[in-house]
Amino acid sequence: MQIKFISPTAGNSPGLLRKTVAVITMVVLAGVVLMFSAILLAVILIIVVFGGTYLWWKTRALRKLMKEQMQGFPPQGAAMRSDAFVGEVFEGEVIEGEAILVDESSAKEISIVLDRAGHPSR
Repeated sequence: MQIKFISPTAGNSPGLLRKTVAVITMVVLAGVVLMFSAILLAVILIIVVFGGTYLWWKTRALRKLMKEQMQGFPPQGAAMRSDAFVGEVFEGEVIEGEAILVDESSAKEISIVLDRAGHPSR
């Protein structure tokens, strides 16, 4: 069994008719692909619209209940004010420094050790 490789030579080059048929075939194939992709996009869009409409319809009772519950609250952006602090101005100072986090279990151990050593406990 022998394998022969045929190289295109000047005498074997495709003719004008063959090139024209290839170009027409590619254009038709591209048109068919675009048509099917447009159909697929339309089907996906229809599914999304029907799915969203179904969810909107199924949640209408929940939305109505939420709207009824929100009627007891003040509207958004309304300032919540209290009459308890009317006219009072609180002045203070900022304490700057480092905060030290103390673990309660280690603090108890230290106080027990200090109690045994004879130091007064707090």
